Amino acid sequence: MQVESPLDWDGVDTVLLDLDGTLLDLAFDSFVWLARVPEIYAENNGLSLAEAQAELAPKFRHWQGRLEWYCIDFWTRELRIDIAALHREEAHRAAWLPGARRFLETLRERGKRLVLMTNSHPTILAIKHAQTGVLDFLDAAYSSHQFGVPKEHPQFWQASREAAGFDPARSVFVDDSRAVLHAAIAAGIAHVRGVRRPDTSSAPHAHEEFLSIDGVIDLL
Repeated sequence: MQVESPLDWDGVDTVLLDLDGTLLDLAFDSFVWLARVPEIYAENNGLSLAEAQAELAPKFRHWQGRLEWYCIDFWTRELRIDIAALHREEAHRAAWLPGARRFLETLRERGKRLVLMTNSHPTILAIKHAQTGVLDFLDAAYSSHQFGVPKEHPQFWQASREAAGFDPARSVFVDDSRAVLHAAIAAGIAHVRGVRRPDTSSAPHAHEEFLSIDGVIDLL
């Protein structure tokens, strides 16, 4: 594991941040997708929970890393479950990761530009914002659904750079996804950090290939 070394903040103008697993606790998403969706799918299709999980696993693997993976409209049609309604029912579970809000407040005081770069569907982002107020702490927010490609794709980085106007050489990007972190490095982002503890309900990530942190607060 490459442990985080001090970041030279004088060389950073823009802070590019993932949402789920970086600012907000991924435990909310884990509960919805790993617990509630299989339960509802089992009930709707007359299956045991184990049978439902066995049917869902290859579906999820097939679409992982593609825009459909993050699209609630796609999964609502595919699974015949109202995914947005399910998120609204469980919205009370949406929460900040430890220290994330203080991190944003501190960087805003230092005059850094804070930009959200998320694969989250706009509807889900709105639900999470209503619960946490996360967008109030950011200068701009971009969803991969605006660009038609996920963060794992090089085109996302080209489109987001044009839209947000950031200089990769003077930017830091923080995410919990291995594939996304590799894409950011390939896009020339100077400072890339992996979050080891994106989900308070599960074991930490190793992130052997990247400089890594337990949470964004460790960057200060």
